[in-house]
Amino acid sequence: MIELLTANTPNGKKISIMLEEIKYDYKVTKVNINKDEQFSSEFKKISPFSKIPVIIDHDNNESLFESGAILMYLGEKSGKFYEKKNRNIINQWLMGQMAYVGPMLGQHHQFHHYNPGKSQFGEQRYFKISERIYKELDIRLSTSKFLAGRDYTIADIATFPWIARHEWHDIGLKNYKNLTRWYLEISKREAVKKGYDLLKRGETIPNP
Repeated sequence: MIELLTANTPNGKKISIMLEEIKYDYKVTKVNINKDEQFSSEFKKISPFSKIPVIIDHDNNESLFESGAILMYLGEKSGKFYEKKNRNIINQWLMGQMAYVGPMLGQHHQFHHYNPGKSQFGEQRYFKISERIYKELDIRLSTSKFLAGRDYTIADIATFPWIARHEWHDIGLKNYKNLTRWYLEISKREAVKKGYDLLKRGETIPNP
């Protein structure tokens, strides 16, 4: 059984979606980041940087932090969505999400959604970068069904929850037809619907 320690964030949703996709038995332990529970001494033992998500695989008593590493672990463990023959391409798009898409959209959230009007420089900078991300993903998806090729992989699972916050971005997902096509196709997957509702509160995936 997998224990998922997380908050209801895009990075947390990556893992719940993956666990639903591979049909693993799991339970969610909520970490209240608004009350700084991630900084507790106990949590830091399994997450040195005080970041969520973390998993504990109770089958072998192993814990992992960093969502990308967790997706790779679950892909290898299950043999799904992380094919060996395609791993170089999958890893590129997964690392692109981890190092670029997620952090930049996250900064856009901070300046544009949570703290509008506090920094014109920050708002403009991350809005432009986020627009660029949408365009770059759209270009990729104009020639590829999914990010790493014809098959749905952990690269898509990692990226999807961040694009699902498109209402916060005010960029206009519908303006990017290839990205919208990809988003809608993934949105229809039953495992994605279930995993997106991380805390089982009836949360649904936003329409484009």
